[in-house]
Amino acid sequence: MCKKLLGLLLLILVLASSCSNVKRTQNDFVQVKDGQFLINDEPYYFIGTNYWYGSIIGSEGSGGDRERLIKELDLMKEIGITNLRVLVGAEGGDDRPWRVYPPLIIEPGVYNDTLLDGLDFFMKEIAERNMHAVLFLNNSWEWSGGYGQYLKWNGYGDIPYAQLEGSQWIDFTNYVSQFHSCEPCIQQNYDFIKFIIERKNRYTGKPYSQDPSVMSWQIANEPRAFTDDNKEAFAHWIARTAAFMKSLAPNQLVSTGSEGEWGCENDMELYKQIHKDSNIDYLTFHIWPNNWSWIDKEDIPGTLEQAIKNTSDYFNRHIEVAREFNKPVVFEEFGLPRDNFAFSPYSPTVSRDKYYEFAFEKVLDHSRNGDVLAGTNFWAFGGYGVPSIDQVFWSKGDDLMGDPPQEEQGLNAVFATDSTIDLIREFSAKMSQK
Repeated sequence: MCKKLLGLLLLILVLASSCSNVKRTQNDFVQVKDGQFLINDEPYYFIGTNYWYGSIIGSEGSGGDRERLIKELDLMKEIGITNLRVLVGAEGGDDRPWRVYPPLIIEPGVYNDTLLDGLDFFMKEIAERNMHAVLFLNNSWEWSGGYGQYLKWNGYGDIPYAQLEGSQWIDFTNYVSQFHSCEPCIQQNYDFIKFIIERKNRYTGKPYSQDPSVMSWQIANEPRAFTDDNKEAFAHWIARTAAFMKSLAPNQLVSTGSEGEWGCENDMELYKQIHKDSNIDYLTFHIWPNNWSWIDKEDIPGTLEQAIKNTSDYFNRHIEVAREFNKPVVFEEFGLPRDNFAFSPYSPTVSRDKYYEFAFEKVLDHSRNGDVLAGTNFWAFGGYGVPSIDQVFWSKGDDLMGDPPQEEQGLNAVFATDSTIDLIREFSAKMSQK
């Protein structure tokens, strides 16, 4: 009799614990209210990072390294990084230059199950550390396939990579701008979006749409119209895609992944148009002082002050829009080369740290005042990755470390040995004490 009562008591405790967990999970989604992110009705401000390769090293196949993943997530947790921006998966093109390997989407509707398992494992691990992910599901750029790969799949010819001899930047932009009017391309991307959002994580048993660790589904990495003539088609695609995502994941946020004014062909009205949409929950902007010629890579210290001034002006313009729409805004991509434009993890990052300090101070000030600038994701976390000593650019078999394959490896990566780690720890602690 006592055994039966004990068994019944244990069953009741298990069920009570289960119900408690369900309730906690349901309240744990990131929400937006009055220009702030909230979790459990408490404001959520964060220092985060871009960790786009997280699902790849989370796999047990090519490119996978679960031991490194766990070690890096533990380091991020220890220094206060709580938000990770991640590529769900690359599209096709094993034989393509300057491309992430391996791809998740081998061809439309055909997926690499080992990488799906890696994504599931990654999401389980961040949930256990109370982190949140922003998951982007497309890309303007060639390094993961994105626009160009969908066009190639649908008979638009080979991708005219700007890096190839004889090709020009305008050849690439004219090519990829066709994506927003390519209905088969869009539908194939939607099929992928639906497949991922409705997928059940094999480790947690939860559909992705019911996982509060997913802060946001993001339309693309740096979506662009690329030409003035394409702005209308681009804006229509953003609105349509946001509505589709929201219909599949009503409890989770939807975002664009936009660079801001720069990524909207320097058209702030276009930026406003795509972020005013009710299905877009918050704004994003990116800043790249080196790519945008705000610094001289031959004299980074001497041009840093002007870069910070330009950054401040860019901040203010986008914060003003966020206040107008009463939505949070995230500074979700930025980077600065290592001192002397070096790539080695052992080279100093004095100028970078000054730039990061400026960005972190901005978020800290807004968190203290309950204002709209809610977070920042630096680009990118290199952790314990080791650049190849034989070549500057990435190739199959090399460590992934945040710099995409077409860029110098180590250029913008923040390694575990960098002084920047201490800066992140310092500001994360300040934000938690505000």
